[in-house]
Amino acid sequence: MPDALLPDSEQWRVLPPELRRLRRTLLVLGAVPAVALTLLISLSVGGWPWVLLTAVPLLAAALAWRSIGAGWRAWRYAEREDDLLISRGILVRRVVVVPYGRMQLVDVTAGPLARRFGIAKVQLHTAAAASDAVIPGLPPPEAARLRDALTERGEARSAGL
Repeated sequence: MPDALLPDSEQWRVLPPELRRLRRTLLVLGAVPAVALTLLISLSVGGWPWVLLTAVPLLAAALAWRSIGAGWRAWRYAEREDDLLISRGILVRRVVVVPYGRMQLVDVTAGPLARRFGIAKVQLHTAAAASDAVIPGLPPPEAARLRDALTERGEARSAGL
């Protein structure tokens, strides 16, 4: 379904599946103890009829699993001549336009789990306090390429200021 907020003429890039896999792994690591704890409490307090309470964390985990997939599909970015577009959001679509001349810092980070899954996060800092231009889950070579390209374009655009 075409999105009215997204320009059709842009070459949109999507995030790699490693980000989705990392988030789902973290979900499972949190859901398994929650289900086990609910099961143990249900059996010790109320017996077998209370075991049905175990369905609550299972249902929550299933909904979160689907939400992670939908959120991952919603992220995309496009490099244009004068700015960078970042689109995200499932229920509320958000399109952030960051002019290259307004960028002050391009930050690439990768924590231990992100490095294990082979991904990094690119964050753009501008003069605006509310700037939230982030592209999560890029492969490190793509994150480095994007950082270098954005820095070069930012320096070229701000040279006249």
